[in-house]
Amino acid sequence: MKTVTLVVPCYNEEESIGIFLESAQNFFMENPDYSFQVVLVNDGSADRTLDIAAALMKTYAFLKVVDLSRNFGKEAALSAGLLHSDGDAVIPIDADLQHPLSTVKKMLQLWEEGYEVVLAKRTHRDADRQIQKITAKFFYQVHNIISDIEIPSDVGDFRLMDRRVVDVLNQLPENRRFMKGLFAWAGFRSTTILYDVNERAHGSSKFNTWRLWNFAIEGFTSFSIAPLKVWLYIGGLISSLSILYAVYLVFRSLFWGVDVSGYPSIMVSILFLGGVQLLSIGMLGEYIGRIYIEAKRRPAYVIRDVLDS
Repeated sequence: MKTVTLVVPCYNEEESIGIFLESAQNFFMENPDYSFQVVLVNDGSADRTLDIAAALMKTYAFLKVVDLSRNFGKEAALSAGLLHSDGDAVIPIDADLQHPLSTVKKMLQLWEEGYEVVLAKRTHRDADRQIQKITAKFFYQVHNIISDIEIPSDVGDFRLMDRRVVDVLNQLPENRRFMKGLFAWAGFRSTTILYDVNERAHGSSKFNTWRLWNFAIEGFTSFSIAPLKVWLYIGGLISSLSILYAVYLVFRSLFWGVDVSGYPSIMVSILFLGGVQLLSIGMLGEYIGRIYIEAKRRPAYVIRDVLDS
């Protein structure tokens, strides 16, 4: 009998995990051809998520709880869950029930047909605010233009991965892990199915606008050096314009005389060039910061305890 593991990163999900596990058990009973496992990763929750999960292990024998020492973020929690999964197929899924378990059955059918990765693409983003819809579309378009790795739009972490795919991901040494990019980088034989996002069972999204912005920066800098290259062209363009302007000043001085330069034009030029330099230094800083963090070779997360029935 093949084993299927659901990896569930949790941060302050005390109201959701009981409902999720009950729904998962019902789904498992409806699909007796597989052996199921749930790896719940407590990402340093400040509420009673860990206590409730530990208590529920007496009820649900399929449950394993990985407790991180603090909040490391969803990417790290997902990585920890993948490392501690035992399944022949592994499916990251949220505890808030927005990812329907009925879609898992379709994933398993396609997996049996030979696909090693089954992507779940949402049919709509009605639950998102308008600004989130616009920025998400912008992110996918820009990322796929500047990066050699194409990330499918409207596809999150909810997907099925064969064991051989998970083994590859577990071997990657990155500390700063942008999982959507790593999933795409790994490749393998893939297909996509559509699903409707359910209403959130409890609580609200932990991703605010600022965290989403930083998440986008992480995606751009993880799989592309185009942001570095663009400053080479900007610098070359500004240098060429300055040379042309210098030639213009020389000819103007020779044929029409010299007038007194205006203070506003000087200030505009200084502020403009200063701004361009600071932007380019900031972009360099993003990449140098990543090099600095990776060079330390610290782990992406620290495990406090693993509870397994």
